[in-house]
Amino acid sequence: RQGIGEPSVYHAVVVIFLEFFAWGLLTTPMLTVLHQTFPQHTFLMNGLIHGVKGLLSFLSAPLIGALSDVWGRKSFLLLTVFFTCAPIPLMKISPWWYFAVISMSGVFAVTFSVIFAYVADITQEHERSTAYGLVSATFAASLVTSPAIGAYLSQAYGDTLVVVLASGVALLDIGFILLAVPESLPEEMRPVSWGAPISWEQADPFASLRKVGQDSTVLLICITVFLSYLPEAGQYSSFFLYLRQVIGFSSETVAAFIGVVGILSILAQTVVLGILMRSIGNKNTILLGLGFQILQLAWYGFGSQPCMWAAGAVAAMSSITFPAISAMVSRNADPDQQGVVQGMITGIRGLCNGLGPALYGFVFYLFHVELNEMAEVETLGKASKPNMANPTDESSIIPGPPFLFGACSVLLSLLVALFIPEHTLVGTQAHPHSPPAGGSDGKEPLLEDSSV
Repeated sequence: RQGIGEPSVYHAVVVIFLEFFAWGLLTTPMLTVLHQTFPQHTFLMNGLIHGVKGLLSFLSAPLIGALSDVWGRKSFLLLTVFFTCAPIPLMKISPWWYFAVISMSGVFAVTFSVIFAYVADITQEHERSTAYGLVSATFAASLVTSPAIGAYLSQAYGDTLVVVLASGVALLDIGFILLAVPESLPEEMRPVSWGAPISWEQADPFASLRKVGQDSTVLLICITVFLSYLPEAGQYSSFFLYLRQVIGFSSETVAAFIGVVGILSILAQTVVLGILMRSIGNKNTILLGLGFQILQLAWYGFGSQPCMWAAGAVAAMSSITFPAISAMVSRNADPDQQGVVQGMITGIRGLCNGLGPALYGFVFYLFHVELNEMAEVETLGKASKPNMANPTDESSIIPGPPFLFGACSVLLSLLVALFIPEHTLVGTQAHPHSPPAGGSDGKEPLLEDSSV
């Protein structure tokens, strides 16, 4: 085996940490570049760029999942991380190319599905929710630290240094996968010998969606994922812009906010998740997480500055739903199907990553929530008033219309989740003590498989 030591969850954790640390550093510079490049329709363009990226990862996730079931995980980790981080150096070289490459990089922006398949290869069923919690918590940890560091460095030394640093971190990640990460999928576990053709049925994203309908439990889980993740994907894409422009946070406050929410998310996904899974079971953990998500979105929608902090704490609690669904999904799949099944869920999330940001951008656009000059936000005197280009009557009452649309969508997903049966295992024997099945949103609520 190439790599250092036996494959472990820690290998997966380092890969995720470095990839999202690199992107997190760019939070502040990205807002500036986005606003300079598209001064008229910042929210709308932001939504469209992330929309294209999300749709492409929806189309490619099942193929990459199925290929990694055949050819092993390591080569695909290398591929996904390389392409996800490829746009970073372009931010300073050419903003137009940067946004174009971000959109295109969606084809390979599925590191999460490969990482979860990697973790599923090397953990026992009963350890999985803990392992997934650890991966999600690491994801949160990288986002706690990096935006604050990025904001500080760009203020002190300018954006160029931050872009160079982020490129360095991305290279370090690629080097780590090449040299240190061992392959997690032993030859005998692969469905066919190396180089054998994969069935295109597996690689068709719509085929995985059609398969969703064959099993009623999986169908319910997938609808739950779709309805709860659609608003979340939109929130990821526009949230920092919203905090800066509409709520009037300074870049330091935004960084601090991410930090606080991230630390609380880590606590929620490590300590709280374990306690809840043992005490109230998997399905109820999911329902609770969805309840928190509704509350959080409604709060963001009507929010004033003090409300944002409370809503952030609630958002951290709603992050428990994701590791719960991943554990449940992996328990419902045979060992050689892990990549395909995770690919199915990633596919639905990818679809949301396409539709969500575009939807949010469009709703902001409909309600005339547009950005004024960045400089105006820096003066905290104006912070109490929402910054609108053409304030309308609705916008003064509801600063964030899309968040309220989102809350309604999650409410629907909560109603669907109520019908997920307590004990259903597909293809594997139920373990008497295994927590019941359930499902919910697609990623830990802060950022997603890219960056804002």
